[in-house]
Amino acid sequence: MAKYKIIYDREACIGALGCIGVSEDLWILREDGKVDLKGAIFNKKTQKWELIIYDEDIAFASEDSCPVQAIKIEKIED
Repeated sequence: MAKYKIIYDREACIGALGCIGVSEDLWILREDGKVDLKGAIFNKKTQKWELIIYDEDIAFASEDSCPVQAIKIEKIED
């Protein structure tokens, strides 16, 4: 089964909330109007949040829903 890495740039987020619309299970709205990626780990080198998932449709729907491209998806080859 393929894995997908969600890479989330919280600094770029404008709070459009499209990501929550496509997957409430992955995203949570915070008091500052931006979202957090549930279960994500902060990558100090890239300064972005990362999470590995197995659902291609959810991954790409999240990416497509962001008007400022704060969400990127990378397919991880085994």
